[in-house]
Amino acid sequence: MWSKRELQRKIEEWLQEDIGFGDVTTMSTIPETAQGVGILYAKEAGVIAGLPVAQLVFETVDPTLSFTALVKEGARVEKGEQIAEVSGSVRSILSGERLALNLLQRLSGIATRTSEYAQAVSGTKARVVDTRKTTPGLRMLEKYAVRVGGGHNHRYALYDAVMIKDNHIKGVGGIAQAVASARAAVPHTMTIEVETETLDQVQEALDAGADIIMLDNMPLDVMKQAVTLIGGRAVVEASGGVTLDTIRSIAETGVDVISVGALTHSVKALDISLDLNTRKR
Repeated sequence: MWSKRELQRKIEEWLQEDIGFGDVTTMSTIPETAQGVGILYAKEAGVIAGLPVAQLVFETVDPTLSFTALVKEGARVEKGEQIAEVSGSVRSILSGERLALNLLQRLSGIATRTSEYAQAVSGTKARVVDTRKTTPGLRMLEKYAVRVGGGHNHRYALYDAVMIKDNHIKGVGGIAQAVASARAAVPHTMTIEVETETLDQVQEALDAGADIIMLDNMPLDVMKQAVTLIGGRAVVEASGGVTLDTIRSIAETGVDVISVGALTHSVKALDISLDLNTRKR
């Protein structure tokens, strides 16, 4: 995750977007001296991620606010369960409420979805990983939420690993040429992954010395053959259209990694709300 300083800089930008010159509704209706307590609670069951982020939002709005998490980061909560409280200036609580909830809901939704996928492959050797299909500006937080939910991270961005996909192969003229060019250009410490769609391409990637071979949208029977063909000589990743209904069968083919874009690209936010002047039960 970002350092606290980097994250606070982002939060300041997001607060400027939301508050601008001032929260006119709160400033015109709430006395400056008003003090209160806001309780954050889950309106549906799920896995909570982003409590430290929500805390930093409120502290950035007003350093005198006091934020207390009532559950641990990564905890599974039930509908109606209280997850945190923030106390202090009512004006400050209300001004920070929306951004804190937006981030907490988004990250908790990702953690909840990831937990479902991770549980679906429990008992197999496969690990569930995310993709680069993230919200611009939120990638680091969204990938953090994947980890909180029990998943793992794929490459962070274009710069930290070589992933040769179909258009790279078309552009250079073949898998062997693409791998050789990449191997000559990048540090020896950087892994090279090749996306394949057929068993012939799997063999090409093996012969070229790929470190990771992605099986893209392969039928299960072909995927099993590919795992046998690779025989442990490369990390095997399955990808493409993975759902909760299919991931267990994919994991049982013997692949090492299953990448799931749905963890981040279209996840539903977990419904979380804040009630003012509600005390802990």
